[in-house]
Amino acid sequence: MRVLVVEDDVLLGDAIQAGLRQSGYAVDWMKDGVSADQALSTEPYAAVVLDLGLPRLSGLEVLRHLRGRNTPIPVLILTARDTVDDRIKGLDAGADDYLVKPFDMGELAARLRALVRRASGSAAPVLHTAGVKLEPAAHRVLYHDQPVELSAREFALLHALMLNAGKVLSRARLEEQLYAWGDEIESNAVEVHIHHLRRKLFPGLIETIRGVGYLIPAGKGS
Repeated sequence: MRVLVVEDDVLLGDAIQAGLRQSGYAVDWMKDGVSADQALSTEPYAAVVLDLGLPRLSGLEVLRHLRGRNTPIPVLILTARDTVDDRIKGLDAGADDYLVKPFDMGELAARLRALVRRASGSAAPVLHTAGVKLEPAAHRVLYHDQPVELSAREFALLHALMLNAGKVLSRARLEEQLYAWGDEIESNAVEVHIHHLRRKLFPGLIETIRGVGYLIPAGKGS
């Protein structure tokens, strides 16, 4: 999953980026509101971690612009402003959740997982299909109750397909979810990851829709 972190504090932003990458996210990091607004107008993020006290354009204005474009990306407000009024303003502007500094990285990652689940229409914390069980919190995959070793990008790709079971995802859409800005992307990277997933799980798990993309059918049986 690809997320945008918007935080002008360099030490905190670097720590959030490192922590979320360790949790398996592809992370873009912006340090001001104008850059964040531009990124959100062009990139399909799974979620946003947004500070309120930003230079050039406030976090509330970034959020209002985002919702003004009717963009449903889930947003977690991250701020040191620990007053009821600030929380109300953030939620009324379109935030989905709120976390006050200082915070625990484990809680931030858990809240992001919950936001991504709800945005995909899935309330369950564990995903199941065709004997495959994916546990985002533990970053673990089981096939018929046996653990399967996956690389970080294989896990992220499987997670995206299982979250969107029944929907075809194009190669470009999958690349956008797997890679942050600056990451090197091989021309056949998605195809290679899918080949590995089929080999490590089973060949019929992921279907290829020629000229369109890939999907795991909803309710698929092995």
